[in-house]
This record gives sequence, C-alpha cells and structure tokens, in this order.
Amino acid sequence: MEKEARPSWDNPMQFVLACVSYAVGLGNVWRFPYLCQMHGGGGFMIPYLIMLVLEGIPLFCMELAIGQKMRLGSIGAWSAISPYLGGVGIASVVTSLYLCLYYNVINAWSFWYLFHSFQTVLPWSQCPVNSNRTGFLEECEVATPTQYFFFRETLNISSSIDENGSLHMGQALCLLLAWLIVYLFIVRGVKSTGKVVYFTATFPYVVLIIYLIRGVTLHGALNGVKYMFTPKLEQLANPQTWINASTQIFFSLGLGFGSLIAFASYNHHKNNFEKQAIVVSLINSGTSIFASIVTFSIYGFKATFNYESCLERTRLLLLNTFELAEDAVNKDNITFWITELNHSHPEQFETIAIKLETCSLEAELDTAVEGTGLAFIVYTEAITNMPISQLWSVLYFIMLLLLGMGSMLGNVTAIITPLRDFQLLTQRLSSETLNGLVCIFCLLLGLGFTTRPGNYWFTMFNDYGATFSLLFIVLIEVITVSYIYGLKRFQKDIEDMLGHQPNWYWKIMWGAISPLLLISMFVFYIINYIQGGTPTYQAWNKEMGKSVEMEYPVYGQAFIALLLVSSVSCVPITAIYAFCMRRQHGTVVQERSINTMTSAI
Repeated sequence: MEKEARPSWDNPMQFVLACVSYAVGLGNVWRFPYLCQMHGGGGFMIPYLIMLVLEGIPLFCMELAIGQKMRLGSIGAWSAISPYLGGVGIASVVTSLYLCLYYNVINAWSFWYLFHSFQTVLPWSQCPVNSNRTGFLEECEVATPTQYFFFRETLNISSSIDENGSLHMGQALCLLLAWLIVYLFIVRGVKSTGKVVYFTATFPYVVLIIYLIRGVTLHGALNGVKYMFTPKLEQLANPQTWINASTQIFFSLGLGFGSLIAFASYNHHKNNFEKQAIVVSLINSGTSIFASIVTFSIYGFKATFNYESCLERTRLLLLNTFELAEDAVNKDNITFWITELNHSHPEQFETIAIKLETCSLEAELDTAVEGTGLAFIVYTEAITNMPISQLWSVLYFIMLLLLGMGSMLGNVTAIITPLRDFQLLTQRLSSETLNGLVCIFCLLLGLGFTTRPGNYWFTMFNDYGATFSLLFIVLIEVITVSYIYGLKRFQKDIEDMLGHQPNWYWKIMWGAISPLLLISMFVFYIINYIQGGTPTYQAWNKEMGKSVEMEYPVYGQAFIALLLVSSVSCVPITAIYAFCMRRQHGTVVQERSINTMTSAI
C-alpha cells in the first residue's frame, strides 16, 4: 500500500485519545492500588515516578517514533528497519493475540454483572436459599455472597483444571456481545476508532469523579485515603518494590504489543509525537493515582464497616455472656471490658475466648487484593453496603466496560494493522471483512475460557502469555534502535519529522538507562521463574469456601512453556529464515551471472 493511500487520524486529538483509551485500562484500577497497598502506600509513588521517567516515557516515545516514521504496522516497520527483525513484529502480533483471547473475557464478566445490576436486590448481596428452602446454600454460607456469585454463578468454576465442563451459555453470549461491540468499534479501521475514542477515553473519568465524590463521603473513607498517603519509607529498601514499580509502568503503557506502533502509523509525517508521548504517559500515571484515591476511599469504607461489624459482634457476645448493662459496653471501651472480664470472671471468660475475634482496622486495610478479586469481589461487596447500590453497580461496571473496550481497540489494532499491510490480503478482502474474520477467530478461541475450568486457563494466559515475551520484545526493540539501526540514524529520522533532534534526555535513556533496566527486569523474571518451582494456580474449593493453591498438571506446565516460547521464538526463526532466503537469492543471482557470462563467451 502506498503511503499516500494510508488512512490517517482526522486530527492529533484523536490519536492522543486513542493512546489514552488504550493505555488507561483495567490495570490502572485494580493493579496499581494493590501495589500501593502492598508496598507502603505513598512510598510506592517514589519508585513508580522514577521508573516512569527512566523507562516509561522514553520507550513510549520510541515506539511512536518508529510507527510514525515507517507508516507501517509492527511487522512491516521492523522488516523495513532490517529484514532479520521482522520476527519482532510477528512476536508482538502473537502476544497481542494471546491478550485479546482472554482480555475480552473480562469485558464479558462486566456485561454479566451489569445485566444483573438491574434488580431490586443485587444477587451478590445475599446467599440464595437451598432446594429445600430450609436455609442458605452451604457453599455460599462457608464463603461470602460476593465470592459465591463470582465463582459459582458467573464462572460455575470446577474444582481443578483437570475437570472437564461444558460452556457457560450466559458467559458465552456475553463474550459474543463483547466481540460484536469490538467489531463495531473497529469496523472501518481508524475512521471508526477515531470517533469511538472520544467516548471510551473520557467517560471513565466522569464515573471516577462521581465515585470519588461518593467515596470520600462514605463512613470511614478517610481511613483508606490516609492509609494510601502515609508512606512506609522502609519499603524503598526492598528490591521487589522497584521491580514492581518498573513492571507496572511497563505494562500500564502497553509497550511491546505493537499497538502504539500501529496507532502512530496513521499519523501525519510531521505530527509532534514527542509531546504526545509525554502527555499520554503523564495522563496514564495520573489516572493510576487518581483511581487509587477512589479505590482507597472504598477500601476505607469497607475496612471500617468490617471493623465495626467485628466490634459489634464482640459487644453482643459480651452482653449475652455476662450480666452487663446494654449501654455499658460500646465500641470505644470494648478492649477495656475484655481485659476487665478476663480478670474478674476468668472461668466464664474462658468459655467464650475461642469465639472472640481480633478486630483491627489496620489489619483490614492491610489485606491486599488485586485483579479480578478486587474488581468483582471486593468492590461488589463494598457496593452492596452503599445506599442505592444498584445505581453504583451500574456506573461501576459501565466504567469497567469502557476501560476494557478502550484497551481492546489497541489490542485488536495491533493485529489488524500488520495484516492490512500485506497487499495480498487487502486486495482480496475488504477492511470490514478482514476485521470481522479476526474478531470471529478470537471469539471462537476465547469460548474455551467460558467453560467450567476456563478460569484456570484464563489465569495461565494472564500470568504467562505476555510478561516474558513483552520484556524480550521491548529489549530487542531498544537494542535494535540504539545499536543496530543506530542512534544517529534514529535522531535524523526524528529531526525529519519534528524539525529538531532529540535532546540529551532521550539519547541517554535510549542508549543506556532503559536497556539496562530492561536487562535487569528480564534477568529477574527468569531467576524468579526458575526459583519459583512448579507453577501453581488458585483452585476454588466449594467445601471450604475459598481458593486453595494447586500445582499445574504436566500438560498445563507444557502449555505454559509453549506460551513462553511461542512468541519469542518468532524472532530467531524469522531471522534464520531471512538469512537463508537472502543466501539462496544471492546464490541464484550468482548462478545467473555465471550463465550470462558463459553465453556471452
């Protein structure tokens, strides 16, 4: 396809919003708050912002520059830089494919919860009765209503990955709906995507602002916000804190998937991508911090609610056991009464000692939850305790859907754009047909995640489908640009687009700091994987009402190895293929020259 015929964004704002919609995703809402909670609240901000400057912004800008200069998707762009590097683009496409397969399942769950929010009583707020109508279902009673609804009603999960099970038809239909909407968003390529991002990139902020106003007015919300901004500076001496800050920046910006290269390939040649890279990176990180304030206000409300409920149960236990006036024991003096009664009535106190709970607000706030556990269990539990809970549930899951769909636009574009660069496909298939075939292919493969053991395969893809390959891909990218393509040539390309060469900050980051950080992360991941032993997963035990750790079976471990190797192997395989083809081509040319000379003689 000729460069002049390539479609473009209508204006730079569409490109910025597309990048924001892609980069600002579910990880900003459920991963970043978890890391803050785990690594000392406000203290985590220090390594996070440092890694943003040293790693996030430079690599983000580099990928935008490559896409805008080459005006091609990831495969075409890297092949244009060097025929031996086409495998980098293929690895990006394979990794994006893995992500698309399971990421849209989260959107299907959001649809499922959204549809169930339009009820008089939220179905995850109370346990269903048993078949005899003599009590509640045992599985729900030993767990919690929110856990039961997620693991049994939403997933209908099996007890292990080894158990077979049929499709969950409700989830399969929600997944079909999710892919249908993704297709409608991308049906006309950048022309339709450019219109959609005005909504997907902005409306989540409206919901976050509404939730912030509601969150900070909840009882106990300030306990959570105070917990977030109280730094535990001793965590700065923990290497894991810096590793997690680095990986969060890396994955939050969506580096290595090829989405940024694809988006930038639709820019005009003179577009100021340098300024846009800084703006989008800062918006992304600012959103993480903003979403954390909202999340920790909800955390504070939930923790305070649980803490005060614990105190009330203890108060009632003391009143029912000892002869005390009802107003004598309250939440403020309950510790005094426990100590006093233990001394004055030791024998009687001993009979209830096993029933006494340890109530601690700090312990409640320290309970860290991430991922689906935070989004579909902790948040939903907090929502059930809010007035007009249906309204807050609808708003929350609409926000999750828009965040998820915005990220899916970038993920699917990373696959479709390189395919559109192949003239063989574009000559035979219209844009609408090609986009539809990609969506149908991903839908059919993704249906496996809606079976009873599907969530365990979802976890496998989430844990091993992208992390290792993305680190490898971006490491190869920055080494290629700095030391194979050459920083001087890259600087001239940037000067051609922007009218000036990149300053010393970009040169130092691309040439030294970012590669060293990526090498460190890559080595740490390999060491951590080796030392981790046999891979494990969390299996739902319905008798215990909680998740238990189990080892993956042999075939599961083999599939994990396949996930790790399948994408990164594209790089050496493609390089070897290109080498063989060039060598064969050179031999053929040489033979033709000899034959021509012989004929002439």
